[in-house]
Amino acid sequence: MTDGQSYNYNGQVIPSAALKTILQRPKLVSEAKEADVDSGRVSGMVFVSERGNLETLHIALRFNDNSSKVKIFSFDEVFGTFDGVRLEDSGCIAGDYLVYVSTKEPADDRRQPWTAVYKTNLKNGKTERVTPSGQADLSPAVSPSGKKIAVASFQRKGGWDGEIEDLMTDIFVMNVEKPFQRKFVINNGGWPTWGSDNIIFFHRKVGEFWGVFRADISKGKAVDITRVTPDGIDAFTPAAIDTTTVAVATIRQKSKFSDVRVEAQYRHIEIYSTGQQEERVTLKDNIKITQKTRPKADHFNPFVVDIDGGKRIGYHRCKSEFLQSGDDIERKFQKLNSPLPHVGLFRVSGVFPTFSQDGSKLAFVDNEFKNLWVADSKGLRIVFETDGPDNIFSPVWNQNPGKDILYVCKGPSFNADKRLDICSIPVAASGAQQRKELTKGFNNAFPSSNPEGTKLVFRSTRNGGDKRYKNLYIMENEAKGEYGGKITRLTEGPWTDTHCQWSPRGDWIVFSSTRDKPKDAPESDNNLDPGYFSVFLVNVNKPDVVIRVIKSGDDLAGHVNHPFFSPDGKSIVVTSDLAAVSVDPISLPLFVHSVRPYGDIFTFDIDADDINKNKDVKKFHRITHSRYENSTATWTKFSTDDPNAAWNLLLKDQDYASTPSCPYAYSDGGESWHMTGHLCIPKRCC
Repeated sequence: MTDGQSYNYNGQVIPSAALKTILQRPKLVSEAKEADVDSGRVSGMVFVSERGNLETLHIALRFNDNSSKVKIFSFDEVFGTFDGVRLEDSGCIAGDYLVYVSTKEPADDRRQPWTAVYKTNLKNGKTERVTPSGQADLSPAVSPSGKKIAVASFQRKGGWDGEIEDLMTDIFVMNVEKPFQRKFVINNGGWPTWGSDNIIFFHRKVGEFWGVFRADISKGKAVDITRVTPDGIDAFTPAAIDTTTVAVATIRQKSKFSDVRVEAQYRHIEIYSTGQQEERVTLKDNIKITQKTRPKADHFNPFVVDIDGGKRIGYHRCKSEFLQSGDDIERKFQKLNSPLPHVGLFRVSGVFPTFSQDGSKLAFVDNEFKNLWVADSKGLRIVFETDGPDNIFSPVWNQNPGKDILYVCKGPSFNADKRLDICSIPVAASGAQQRKELTKGFNNAFPSSNPEGTKLVFRSTRNGGDKRYKNLYIMENEAKGEYGGKITRLTEGPWTDTHCQWSPRGDWIVFSSTRDKPKDAPESDNNLDPGYFSVFLVNVNKPDVVIRVIKSGDDLAGHVNHPFFSPDGKSIVVTSDLAAVSVDPISLPLFVHSVRPYGDIFTFDIDADDINKNKDVKKFHRITHSRYENSTATWTKFSTDDPNAAWNLLLKDQDYASTPSCPYAYSDGGESWHMTGHLCIPKRCC
């Protein structure tokens, strides 16, 4: 139903009346006429696409003639809505309006969603916010009459509380036209869909499993709530077909990251139906859809298509059938839209990117944490790799441009009880695959050199006791490390100091820490940190001078992590949950993993001359607006157009269109977990 370009998802069919109105817009008036809609020659769909380097709404016109071609138009270009950096989602038609979610306006408070529901008039392009000021909504759905909107909202629970799988939102209903008369109707529900103007289906997690439920709201607050899908399987993201029938995405059998999945462990689309008198739903009360078309692939977020008086089920999935099982994958990088005119944004096909000080070399680790890649004037290649259980991560170049040295962490990740070493890779760009250990024991990570390239700051569990507290240390001789060199302690306390980086001037070190965590905060969450990370600056020459620069929520919960100085030392980039979540996470690919998700990329400015003027910086800039988790940003002074940045030869301005061999595609055509793209842990509430 789309054109095969970019990433496209969360689609809804545009009804004929609305499509006729849309075709009157100057941008589309030459594409088709009302008669083409009446004859069925032209149909339309609104969906989210990542073309244009943002996750925004687009309109697809499908020409159902001999050519069967599809033409795509950006919604903001057709209607002149928002042209800034933002996320848009969940577009649906309500009479003469398009209703949808956007993150174009900041939330009033930190660590709260920017998501609000808007409606754009299809006749004149006028846009109005429907979500009340100070509130956040997700997943709008329009009733069959086109007069009501149902949303999943954080309103009654006082906002987002840190959950990243089960948001435990409530469902509110309001009018499309003023007065909106917003009313609470369903407790603990998400992803609403209308069976009629009085019947809403929604998903909810009960115990270990997600289920789809049906509620009658004819009397206001829901009564007669019935479970539509059986317990013992996961079912979510419903799309109502009528008052008793609904399409859902299911996962019939839970799985682990290490599993080679069988059919029941994939996300599939099924249809369930329930009557008023039915007391128990079984697995036999359903119709399987995608198990018959592509059994070993994940399918997401069904929607209903009315065609010639009948109904079909739509959904989105990866075009993995075009991939070949192989040992390599083509790596592409993209330039994204940045909200700051003086700061560009560049997406790397890997993790932990790092630029050399002169901007000529880019290094990063692949998604397997096994290979270290370098991109420079010689091209893109692996310069170090590891086999066995150890991972490599957090590479960083020596700040002295005369030293072609990379530092990496080698060992198990996210396990403070295990030994983790810092290693140097001399003449890294040569690809000689040399490696030298710099640490002798304990769990050590996140090295960063001083500007002269003679010392390293790093975090370590040494002296951390049984609770494995982490503090910062200085390696006085980066060449010798602990093998003949001296280690000096920089910070000390019963907390976690981590993600450290030396400033370009050499006088300060920025790091992320839980040192201000409340005394009653939990020790851990799923054996990982419970959050409460803020960013601090420490004076290298006066270690007792420590300033908290930025925090997440007012209660210090949450994450502000991986700080990194701008080349001039006047700004810091972080990855953080300062904007909470932007979509219902269960609608995304989801699997259990030890990686801690953080949120989006943000920057803030500091006073580079007086450390004491940087206490609790108030203003920050949101750089990315994404449904995915972004992390570990870095910075370089050269733009993607600068000839000194030889890695820019890898930049792809066009959308992904190739069909490379892929190490994550099984030989039988099945999709591995690695292809889902969203890392998560079972629960996080911090």
